[in-house]
Amino acid sequence: GGIAGTGITALLQMSAARDAPAPPPEAWGAYAKKSGESTGVIAMVDLLIKDLEKELTEAKTEEQNAQEDYEAMLADSKEKRAADAKSLTEKQSTKADIEGALEKHKAAKKAAKKELMAVDAYIQSLHAECDWLVKYYEVRKQARVDEVDSLKKAKAVLSGADYSLVQTRAHRFLAPRAH
Repeated sequence: GGIAGTGITALLQMSAARDAPAPPPEAWGAYAKKSGESTGVIAMVDLLIKDLEKELTEAKTEEQNAQEDYEAMLADSKEKRAADAKSLTEKQSTKADIEGALEKHKAAKKAAKKELMAVDAYIQSLHAECDWLVKYYEVRKQARVDEVDSLKKAKAVLSGADYSLVQTRAHRFLAPRAH
């Protein structure tokens, strides 16, 4: 052996005064609590615990507030959905009523249109008749004059006058004219 496998076991120089080992260092003595250093660490840990408890309390309060806000929002949403559903039902009912009224008005319009067409046709027939009356007014006037004259002659014949061979003109009332 020896030191590092060299075969040298130990080099010692010993003097007589050094034969006895040195006394051990003094013991620490009885255990005493170090109040200065340990109080600071404990106070710091206590402060951290208090901060942690304060943050937990704040977090719980915030969570409760958030839960209350959420529940209030859900209640408001439920009320809004109910109001929207009611409004939708009312609007659908109103729409159905309006569509029914529209169909009635369309039917009434169609009937009125047919009636108007019938009135227009009647007006046209009256207009044609009036046109015929205006067109043949002079002819009809002359025919009446001739008829009155004939009635006077007939009355005279019945009274005793003789007009049998007298012809004043040819009667051509409403006969087609030769052009």
